[in-house]
Amino acid sequence: MKQYGAEFLGTFWLILGGCGSAVLAAAFPNVGIGLLGVALAFGLTVLTMAFAIGHISGCHLNPAVSIGLWAGGRFPANKLVPYIAAQVLGAIVAGGVLYVIASGAAGFDVSKGFASNGYGAHSPGGYSLLAGLVSEVVMTMFFLLVILGATDKRAPAGFAPIAIGLALTLIHLVSIPVTNTSVNPARSTGVALFAGDWAVGQLWLFWVAPIAGALLGAPPIAWLAPRKREAVATNVALLIT
Repeated sequence: MKQYGAEFLGTFWLILGGCGSAVLAAAFPNVGIGLLGVALAFGLTVLTMAFAIGHISGCHLNPAVSIGLWAGGRFPANKLVPYIAAQVLGAIVAGGVLYVIASGAAGFDVSKGFASNGYGAHSPGGYSLLAGLVSEVVMTMFFLLVILGATDKRAPAGFAPIAIGLALTLIHLVSIPVTNTSVNPARSTGVALFAGDWAVGQLWLFWVAPIAGALLGAPPIAWLAPRKREAVATNVALLIT
């Protein structure tokens, strides 16, 4: 239960920090943090939580990451469902807290998107469904590749959170214009449920594409740096401390 609680809190922080920066601070008049600030906010949430809860749960904060770690032999199948449930619940609660905060401002309009992910008319740059699909699959694939490589026992110890946090920052810098960047089904769900309408209608893509990308991210590392498949979970924290 401590592991599930850590995933709940960690994902809550990811949504509040990342999506919160997009909703509350990105376009604040004259001093808004913009795209760069939002990208950095997402990376910082993962970086800080990796050090805070990595030794408890491994700091997945993302159903796609949990599935990718399982595919890479780093995580047991019997923990997938409770981990994913904790992550999604944490994201939804964070979305609710963010909604309460954001709705306190005059002129707040949740129909504008509420940091939701989308494609077509709801893509920040007007990118198509195909473009969004490819972007999310490829970005998640490389995110998993970085995670699996950085947390390998043969990688330099203690630097994995930095590599993973910066990887997520880079992913956002590239793909915010395409889909508003998901690479995380929980992140997409946590705000889409409050935005409703089109955000819920397009949510399917941000489950399918990141999970597909995560499954594609495991084989390259297995080929480049083969290792014996472990029967039990490898705690990411043991690899970063």
